[in-house]
Amino acid sequence: MAQRKLGQILVDLGYLTEDQLWDVLEEQKQSPGEVIGQVAIRMGLVDDSQVTEALAEQWGMPVINLPETNIPAKMLEIVPQTMAEIYKIVPISVKNDVLTVAMADPQNVEALDDLRNFLGYDVRGAVSTPHDIEEAIAKYYADREESIEDVINGIEEADDDEEFDGKYTLGTAEEDADSQPIRKLLNMVLLLAIKDQASDIHFEPFEDEFKIRVKADGVLYEMVPPPRHLANAIVTRIKVMSDLDIAERRLPQDGRIELNVAGNPVDLRVSVLPTLFGEAVVMRILDRTVVQLDLDKIGMDANTLSRFRAIINRPNGIVLVTGPTGSGKTTTLYSALSELNDIETKIITTEDPIEYDIDGLLQIPVNPDIGVSFAAVLRAILRHDPDKILVGEIRDTETAEIAVQSALTGHLVFSTLHTNDAPTAITRLLDMDVPAFLITATVEAVLAQRLVRKICTECRTEFDPSDELLMELQLPIQQARLYKFYYGKGCGRCNNSGYKGRCGIYELIDITDDIRDLISESASIDDIRNAARNEGMTTLRESGLKLIFDGITTIDEIVRETVLEDVG
Repeated sequence: MAQRKLGQILVDLGYLTEDQLWDVLEEQKQSPGEVIGQVAIRMGLVDDSQVTEALAEQWGMPVINLPETNIPAKMLEIVPQTMAEIYKIVPISVKNDVLTVAMADPQNVEALDDLRNFLGYDVRGAVSTPHDIEEAIAKYYADREESIEDVINGIEEADDDEEFDGKYTLGTAEEDADSQPIRKLLNMVLLLAIKDQASDIHFEPFEDEFKIRVKADGVLYEMVPPPRHLANAIVTRIKVMSDLDIAERRLPQDGRIELNVAGNPVDLRVSVLPTLFGEAVVMRILDRTVVQLDLDKIGMDANTLSRFRAIINRPNGIVLVTGPTGSGKTTTLYSALSELNDIETKIITTEDPIEYDIDGLLQIPVNPDIGVSFAAVLRAILRHDPDKILVGEIRDTETAEIAVQSALTGHLVFSTLHTNDAPTAITRLLDMDVPAFLITATVEAVLAQRLVRKICTECRTEFDPSDELLMELQLPIQQARLYKFYYGKGCGRCNNSGYKGRCGIYELIDITDDIRDLISESASIDDIRNAARNEGMTTLRESGLKLIFDGITTIDEIVRETVLEDVG
């Protein structure tokens, strides 16, 4: 049976007339991202409570009047503050292992699935207004802010009450993994990491401790370690959540956990590795809301951006993006493909692994174990008549040769290389035995990039750098003194690091006829670099200096990320 539309329910309830509904639908066309209930509220035709009543009827859920509902303290133990804030829910009651939660968005049924997985209860939804949800969270959790330290202390106190012989059987690890304290600890670690926009969570067993470290903005931060003897239970819980074999502890395993946080899909890629003192786990957090696949938002300066846009719209050739692991190459390439993604263009990608799924792109995972290599997939892709191709990485001569052949036969090929800067990408291809005449015939451009941390806007402070610090920028002291310099003092928003978020610095070589001549003549890297600079290339160091002078990042960050390019 088809679900009734919200607009029609509002009419049936007498809150809108048919004419008003048509007006609302016309208004919604002007702002397609906005749901119909919010449009009607914004137009002043209905209020929050009326839309809540209509949503409850649409989804077959009861309406909860939160201001008049008394929530027992036990409920706040079950659903910690971080979870309530992220999912915008308030726990109401538990009966026969069924947990009822009030939610502002009943359409987000994936959130209920997440809560079942996190909490171990059958979770049912009820509907309340967004305002009442916010008020209830602020009221009930005001004096109950619970940290990871509190959860760990609670576990340690419980351990002190029970005799523990230091030995675990599979049964007890499995039982512990399903226990409330382990669930609560892992839930809090995961949700805090997602909330802080972290990229990875590391669980590392050592002889006397079990470390949890979170990587945010490219830097690892250590959390308070849980008791060492809980390592097995925590790893087992992660395995259960990611559908891995909990009995297998000798082989590496890979899995994934799919969450829906605040209405947005978050993918956790899980890798389990057996080590000397137990299993280590790394969870890669792929959150589409953190990474915006938009060329206008990746931090490219206007000149480089306009040149890069012109290059990616060429009909054929190879466009390479270079840089070390974790420098944002994939994000840049996906942003380019998102811009090129239209109904008239067939785009096929082959990646290891596929990090973001994008509608309209055919994406093929690489699996070397069964012979599905980049080269093998690339050969097969060419039979599917693509216009643009993304090869995750050119790792060997075979892949390089097929990429060149693809470009020669009229395709635009995007790929990545691991080199320190843009000019050395040419040397890397020559090392792979790609002849110079084929490089000059196919390579259209090379973009080198790095990610640098941005100064936290909450604690950004002006300071006067020492002459020694300025000399590291290799600028005349008098010239550098004309600019203002900033750093982050450290605050609660940035975990006292002084940095929040990252942005890219870029170096783009457009392979012009002059540069093609230099490659053919086996010119040195320095000659190619100088020719590119004469034609308007901004180096990584120069791109970084602009960010320093604009007060976006620090001298330390740019020196750390670009010092290699200016040496030799």
